[in-house]
Amino acid sequence: MPPTIVLVHGAFAESASWDDVIDPLLSAGHPVIAAANPLRGLATDAAAVGDLVRTIDGPVVLAGHSYGDAVISNVDPDAGQIVGLVYVNGFAPDSGDTAFSLAGMFPGSTLGEAVQPVPRSDGTTDLYIRQERFHAQFCADVPAPQAARMAVTQRPATQEALVEPTGERPLWKEAPSWFLIGAEDRNIPAAVQHWMAERAGSRRTIEVPGASHAIAVSYPAATADLILAAAALPVAA
Repeated sequence: MPPTIVLVHGAFAESASWDDVIDPLLSAGHPVIAAANPLRGLATDAAAVGDLVRTIDGPVVLAGHSYGDAVISNVDPDAGQIVGLVYVNGFAPDSGDTAFSLAGMFPGSTLGEAVQPVPRSDGTTDLYIRQERFHAQFCADVPAPQAARMAVTQRPATQEALVEPTGERPLWKEAPSWFLIGAEDRNIPAAVQHWMAERAGSRRTIEVPGASHAIAVSYPAATADLILAAAALPVAA
């Protein structure tokens, strides 16, 4: 049974950010689900993805982008037969790490200057990237009309989710991982991504010169190829 591939988007994006990655995965014979990441809180978001994984028969590869990678790292290892993790310009946090703390470990992130906070009536704060800053900040290698649409359709994450610590059992300690890194990522510096990949014992780490944070949009073939490499790893009986 070919692994089912579950794609988990991050903050300031939505499931359609995987659109051009999906076709090659389907063509290779894999069932694919682009999960709707709630973006409300790290533990609850991971629980939502874990609940989805529990409904899947057979092996599963989890591929995340950005904050979505923090989410897949916090999925319950016992949720299913999770055989691989693919980190696409994302966070691979250890216990106690937060997305914000990791993004600030190395210089290069300009996200803090680009976000627009929106206080909510429930006491939380949604964070958007200001539309006039979105193209340069998030997807500088995407054509301007497409970037404008992405800015309009972005989904906010709560500030609380981005400062919530990872749990005691990060999944990359129990499943093999692969990393795809955009050299010009302005949200999560490439240097910290390489550091996390080394810490996680990445099976393969690829840096794409010139690629922005939205690497799954600007380099969908490279993204799909790495996910397919993870899905091709023999599954233990």
